[in-house]
Amino acid sequence: MPSYEDILPIVTDLIKPLAAPGRSVREDTDLVSDLEFDSLKVMNLIEQVEDRFDVSVPLNILPEIRTVRDFTVQLQAILGEN
Repeated sequence: MPSYEDILPIVTDLIKPLAAPGRSVREDTDLVSDLEFDSLKVMNLIEQVEDRFDVSVPLNILPEIRTVRDFTVQLQAILGEN
């Protein structure tokens, strides 16, 4: 299973192009309030993550995800199940 430290830079790189211009992406960055993510951007990110890691991200985990850290932790758990 990939470590959190292995997954974080990949997730960050996938998020950066989707973020509002001029916004930095860190572990504690809130996807909605800091990066102005809407449902379309969230789905785009999920699609990219699924393609990159060859996993299926269950949509029922989305309410638990606020920050880049939250997303990375959830992804690590998904990767651990496969």
